[in-house]
Amino acid sequence: MQPGPTGESAATFATAAPKPRNRRATVGERVVAVVVMLACAGVLVIAWGLTPDPSGVETHRQLGLPPCAWKVMWGFPCMTCGMTTAFTHAAHGQLLDSLRTQPMGFLLAVLTSVICSTAAHTAFTGSRALDAATRLAQPRVLVGAGVLLLAAWGYKIWLAP
Repeated sequence: MQPGPTGESAATFATAAPKPRNRRATVGERVVAVVVMLACAGVLVIAWGLTPDPSGVETHRQLGLPPCAWKVMWGFPCMTCGMTTAFTHAAHGQLLDSLRTQPMGFLLAVLTSVICSTAAHTAFTGSRALDAATRLAQPRVLVGAGVLLLAAWGYKIWLAP
């Protein structure tokens, strides 16, 4: 046997090479993709069925939810104030209004749409796109999302009357 590129035997080199991965999603992965797709689509359909509140907050009240307890107690918006309104604007195709209302809500609405379409693609074609997308949830991405959430909260507080 001839040695491999780093001096090991060909047999050792052959067993150390990664095995090729199945290129198609399993039935179980496709079922998970359908569930993810339906959950995301459900959120977007609910948002589409609402009317964005002109104040930029309180759209969630159309779902029968109470006023924001944080805002009632402290007098300024909570971290998620305006997210339902931002989702509603985005679901209606009013992306600039969504961004102005709650920047993080806008990003989450777009992300929900992307995840929905990626999950549908995985479910119906067997692509591993959803699997690849889930690997993006690295700690630095999550920390970045937290920083963006805090920045969006500051923006909402700055806009508050």
